[in-house]
Amino acid sequence: MTQPALAALAVGIVAAAAWAEGERRVVLAAAGLALAGWWWGSARLTALDDSALAERIGTAGRAIVQVTAPPRPTRFRLRVPAQVVAFGGEPVRESVLLELPLGRAPPQGARLSLVATLRAPKGPEDGFDERRWLRYHGVHVVLQADRWRLVGRRGGLGGFADRLHAFVRRPLARAVHGEPGAVLVGVVLGEDQGLSESSRDRFRASGLYHLLAVSGQNVIAIAGGALFVAWLLGAGRTGGHVLALGTIGCYVLAVGPQPSVVRAGVVGALASFAWLAARQRDRWHFLLIAALVLLAWNPYSLLDPGFQLSFAAVGSILLLVPPLLSRLEGYPLPQSLAEAIAVSTACAVATAPIVWLHFHAIPILAVPANAVAAPAVGPLLGLGLAAAVIDPVAPHVASHLAQVAGLLAQYLLFCARCAAAVPFAQIDSGRVVAGLVLAAAGAAYACRGWMRR
Repeated sequence: MTQPALAALAVGIVAAAAWAEGERRVVLAAAGLALAGWWWGSARLTALDDSALAERIGTAGRAIVQVTAPPRPTRFRLRVPAQVVAFGGEPVRESVLLELPLGRAPPQGARLSLVATLRAPKGPEDGFDERRWLRYHGVHVVLQADRWRLVGRRGGLGGFADRLHAFVRRPLARAVHGEPGAVLVGVVLGEDQGLSESSRDRFRASGLYHLLAVSGQNVIAIAGGALFVAWLLGAGRTGGHVLALGTIGCYVLAVGPQPSVVRAGVVGALASFAWLAARQRDRWHFLLIAALVLLAWNPYSLLDPGFQLSFAAVGSILLLVPPLLSRLEGYPLPQSLAEAIAVSTACAVATAPIVWLHFHAIPILAVPANAVAAPAVGPLLGLGLAAAVIDPVAPHVASHLAQVAGLLAQYLLFCARCAAAVPFAQIDSGRVVAGLVLAAAGAAYACRGWMRR
């Protein structure tokens, strides 16, 4: 069925639902909404799969591109997410992956002029399919260039997001350098480009890699800071929630369209809207709306590991943390440590199958590593965000705050290094399968004994 036919059928069924009564109205409305979602998803997939440059693979020409995210250095090249605005003198608007020589990297938001060769993304190699991964992000062509020239900056909403990103990142990068600075920027802005490959491997093996992705904790810190500022200014809770909505939107723009930050931003914004409208707040409802927003923009997000890990972790927190906390009540543990253990356990259990499916290994020390690292994450995030806000007014104070946050980043590096150094800190696919079989057998035996009792 064609997309116009789907749209017309969806409108017709929804119109029929308006005239129906009782259960028939509910059934017709649900069918109409399902068809509307089918139509919209088909339209978005068609738009994401469309490529004007794919037909010109193997050719070369002068291109004007805009850098849309921070470059990532690899062993041989710089990989830069970009958007082509002109190729061969013709206007084009298409997302691409730009590969440049190692060395000076163009900043996010830069508009570059270069002579590039178009090539197709690589197929499956060493367990990674570059072509499929890029396709899920609407990228079908790789541009290779040896030299580039800065000719301007992008404007519009993207340019505003670039300035916000630089506003947050600048005081952190100025005050803290090296690996601690990369961890600090990673926790605050969700970037891992500045980390060495060995450090990234340590964070993966220790189960702490999620700290380098923006989560709900970041949005809670942003919203809490906005409410505190509004209280200091005497603006009241209404003014505070309005300010929180604005700061959450700016933070999401500064970080970029990562599934975790979009999910957290949507949930945080809906919570503020619910308070302003005096409506009851339902966390599951908010989580579902966040998923719909992401999938409406890019249905391929459903296949993205970041999307799956983000929503699995939040769902496990809502489902498993309360009973786990009740189990830990009888133990002599501080409340903060008990919460860290419960959250880490819930997330580790829920995300383990996804991690194994995509990365063929599971960190077995994730719970103790997160319990040890958790006390430093909140203060690090608060100090980093405070440094960004204070920097335009008091740069020296901002530098001191960032340096203290850098010490906490060094602590996180130490935690990751110690956990990853433990033998069998990460088990590979074969051991995972054997472990799952043994766990299933043990669970079946325990269940049998429980039923007998």
